[in-house]
Amino acid sequence: MNRRALPALALICAVGLAATACSDPTAGDLGADSDTKNTVVDPTARLDGVKLTMWTAQNTVSAPKQVIDAFEKATGAEVEAQAVPDLYESNVPTKLASGDRPDLMFWQPSISTLPFIQPQQNLLTLDGEEWESKLGDTEKTLGIIDGKRYAAIVTSPAMLGVYYNKDVFAKAGLSEQDFPKSYDELLALGKTVTDKTDAAGFYEAGGDKWPLQWQMQVQLTDLDEQWWADLNENKEKWTDPVVVAAIKKYKEKLLDAGLAQKNYRTGTFTGQADALWQGEAGMALNVTSFQSQLQAKYSTAEIDKKIGWFPVAESAATGLYSPDQTNGVVAFKTGDEKRQNAARQFLAFWLGPDYADYIKAMKIPSVQPSVPTPDGLPETSKAQVAALPTAIGVFQAKAIVAPDTHLYLADMLYDKKSPQQVAQAIQDQFAQVAKAQGAPGF
Repeated sequence: MNRRALPALALICAVGLAATACSDPTAGDLGADSDTKNTVVDPTARLDGVKLTMWTAQNTVSAPKQVIDAFEKATGAEVEAQAVPDLYESNVPTKLASGDRPDLMFWQPSISTLPFIQPQQNLLTLDGEEWESKLGDTEKTLGIIDGKRYAAIVTSPAMLGVYYNKDVFAKAGLSEQDFPKSYDELLALGKTVTDKTDAAGFYEAGGDKWPLQWQMQVQLTDLDEQWWADLNENKEKWTDPVVVAAIKKYKEKLLDAGLAQKNYRTGTFTGQADALWQGEAGMALNVTSFQSQLQAKYSTAEIDKKIGWFPVAESAATGLYSPDQTNGVVAFKTGDEKRQNAARQFLAFWLGPDYADYIKAMKIPSVQPSVPTPDGLPETSKAQVAALPTAIGVFQAKAIVAPDTHLYLADMLYDKKSPQQVAQAIQDQFAQVAKAQGAPGF
């Protein structure tokens, strides 16, 4: 999954694909008039002799394997998955800037990341495709820029919530009735675990950095849509006292208060899963990639026995959703109408006759209410599916730029930045990239 924002310099280059230093020699050659007309697609029509390429991240190259194999068998087409070296989100814009482009590609379908591949210039519009109306309500909001759809949504966005060790909770005398309905109550839960057991209340992954953003994210859920709209027009800033207070609370009430494990500065994503499983930590606040990590190592029965999950926000028992690069698939304007139509057909097949088989093979929730989520998923996964319809978007789904908050929070862990300085660094990067995008107000 895409767990972090693009580095600022990569973003600035990405948004300038049609400009000088980072120019794409093909940008502009395939304008809106060349866009494939969205006529009705037959998902299984023969495509003998047609070859498509699909870019993926290195760790997701196998993700489309089931649908590729089924599509090739059904249509006679050939689809080659090509892994782009890490960091995927940095290297894709660079490859596009060199003039290289695939037919299809995994890409995060959020307003903070989709613009960096210049969708208006580079991508086919997918408005009115038959599968669009079948998406769930949350999924329908993804993949759209300026009112036009540029991404097919093939998997549900990651859910942010709290994974907990059931044995640790039992030792602390905690049950489902104690699940928090606010962030303050979550911290109180962490203190109960720390005080009444040998486990840390939380496991924080300062070594990998990217999970550090989640404790801050949960605290920003009371900010309304107007605040985010104003942020995107430079009328509000990341230095708002609400944001500074969230960073400060994370530092003082969780880290400094001893509610995290002792090595929180060097903790890792894999270490987080191991510590939770072994009962060395009571809770881990993370997204669905944590769930995937557990499912790769343990059976559904084992997970159900040991691990639970609940949603939480600043002042409600509500989860957060976080788009990632495996949620969206985009189709490029290549100038070859036959391949463009074949790319649309591939998406129609993926989200049409093959979708039930795809999610069963991947053991993941469905993005289409009419297609049931496969049986056999852990209760933690089912709880996330149930929480998605009312979930609140993380800032990657609300802000036009997703700053590297985790890097600045990591500096705070090592006493290199105060909470105020973290907020200022976030604002500086946000404004720099927004200005490079040409966003109004910057």
